[in-house]
Amino acid sequence: MAGEFDGKVAIVTGGNSGIGKATAIAFGKAGAKVVVAARRDSEGEETVNLIKQTGSEALFVKTDVAQVSEVESLVSKTVETYGRLDFAFNNAGILGGNAALHEQSLEQFDQLMAVNVRGLFLCMKYEIVQMLRTGGGVIVNNSSVGGLVAVPHLGPYDASKHAVMGLTKSAALDYAKLGIRINAVNPGLIDTDMTIRFAETMGDPETASQQLATMVPMGRVGKPEEIASTVVFLCSEAASYITGQSLVVDGGYVAT
Repeated sequence: MAGEFDGKVAIVTGGNSGIGKATAIAFGKAGAKVVVAARRDSEGEETVNLIKQTGSEALFVKTDVAQVSEVESLVSKTVETYGRLDFAFNNAGILGGNAALHEQSLEQFDQLMAVNVRGLFLCMKYEIVQMLRTGGGVIVNNSSVGGLVAVPHLGPYDASKHAVMGLTKSAALDYAKLGIRINAVNPGLIDTDMTIRFAETMGDPETASQQLATMVPMGRVGKPEEIASTVVFLCSEAASYITGQSLVVDGGYVAT
């Protein structure tokens, strides 16, 4: 992939931490110009600075993906600044509560759907419009193993991530002949703040990481960089015949 991403432009939502941050930096290392979208300014600017240290250009755009005007503005500012949009990693998402279905609130459900489903739909909608204008591009959506199998006490989250898979597959068919490839990455248990917070709800916070590791056949949680490298691969020419697919990166979790 040497030189393949030079001059190309990527948007990464939720790029201020975890998988999004690692992927934004990975795009920068590959030579792409990166637009980091997130709700928290200081962390977003920190990601931008780390990208610039790789020698690539970067821009932070404060964005709530559930808001139409903010998503439209994100894509517009990207094109105004860099003149094009080649790649998008739609990563912004939330986990919600850890409880049996009848104990989950309607407010939690609505918030999950607003960010994980509505937000993804809006990002794809405006990204695709721009990519159609310039002859194509690649979109990768961050789903989850929860988009493929059931996880107890995560009903609304699982529902939102199954919706991500439906949107990914259907959109991939819509644009397969128009130069836009659309795939999903399905992380398992990854060492991020969100995952650790989830583990802490299940037991002793001090042993949360160890508890997670026992759930994975490989005996460890994954690293954000392992998801990032998968996203960059899916955007590369090495994956030019891959669309409408889900790439599971989970240490063997789904195989169980």
